[in-house]
Amino acid sequence: MADSSRDLQQRLERALLGGPRRYTRLEVAKRAGVPEERSRRLWRALGFATVEDDEMVFTDADVEAMRIADGLVSSGLVAPGMEVAVTRALGQHLSRLAEWQVHMLWELITDNPELARSDRQVTRLVERLLPELEQVQNYVWRRHLAAFAGRAFASPDEDLETRALVVGFVDMVGYTRFTREADEEELTQVLDGFESLATEVIAEHHGRVVKMIGDEVLFVTDSPADGAEIALTLAERTGEDGGLPAVRAGMASGRVLSRFGDVYGSVVNLAARLTSAARPGTVLVDRELAGQLEPLPEFDLRTRRPIAVRGYNRLRPSALRRAKDKPTGRFASSQQLAAEMLGLGDPAPPETPEPDDFPPPAAPRKRRRRR
Repeated sequence: MADSSRDLQQRLERALLGGPRRYTRLEVAKRAGVPEERSRRLWRALGFATVEDDEMVFTDADVEAMRIADGLVSSGLVAPGMEVAVTRALGQHLSRLAEWQVHMLWELITDNPELARSDRQVTRLVERLLPELEQVQNYVWRRHLAAFAGRAFASPDEDLETRALVVGFVDMVGYTRFTREADEEELTQVLDGFESLATEVIAEHHGRVVKMIGDEVLFVTDSPADGAEIALTLAERTGEDGGLPAVRAGMASGRVLSRFGDVYGSVVNLAARLTSAARPGTVLVDRELAGQLEPLPEFDLRTRRPIAVRGYNRLRPSALRRAKDKPTGRFASSQQLAAEMLGLGDPAPPETPEPDDFPPPAAPRKRRRRR
């Protein structure tokens, strides 16, 4: 059985790596014309384990890839000081993709045992699927490349790394408790459902998923209105009626550093802090974003009391809701009274304010002792 497994592994490696292992790392560096130390740094940055200098683990494809990478630096497309960072980003993203694809292949073989009657048949299956996977990946990459390029060349004067964005976090409530009580199948269903819903809603409203972090999604968008729609829609389509745990959201607006697909800066930190302060089913926004959304008639904003969160002593958020046609808030009761006096019908009762809308309770009055 061990010999059979080793033979299958070798067959799959030849199919996936483009040939047998025949070179050491030093031989790859020499054949590609790349300094030995640079080849070591790039190999580590890709996320692969360090190999001994005399280990024969590389193929002709490794030599060609090293030569191409060196050419990108020599051409000026990749700055010399950035080659390791670029390589690291590629390694991290493609590692996750490869893990998911192997899991998908394993499930396919498990559900269809006839596909794995022999090692040779498994190898043929992989050889047949590999070009199709590469074609789909290439298509998706080119579409995203076209979208980002169009955005970049539409605003040639804008700094692509640091620019104004709306940043939002949407977080499932009670996820830690749920993981203790749910089995693997239930957990998989909830995570898949949340990820599918989040990616669908964010794409529909012209946003971009930066990353999924278990029970949380981080997204960005150029438009305050689109960001508001994303957060409110996700809050509306989760909870008891949505079949998924309720979510809470926090959003902030301002200049953000975009680097290798991730975002950084105080705006990102602020959005995260607002998320942690939000109640289930609610969306909190910072003062900057509230000012951008205030003129839009489709949204309603309620200023909250100042709160203290890590890094911010007196953060004053606003709760974001969809606007209602009927009067709400502090003027609702006076408008209702005026309508009744003028005989204009029986308007709807004023909206019950949430706890944060109430004024702080008055201090109890001290009772005088009778003498």
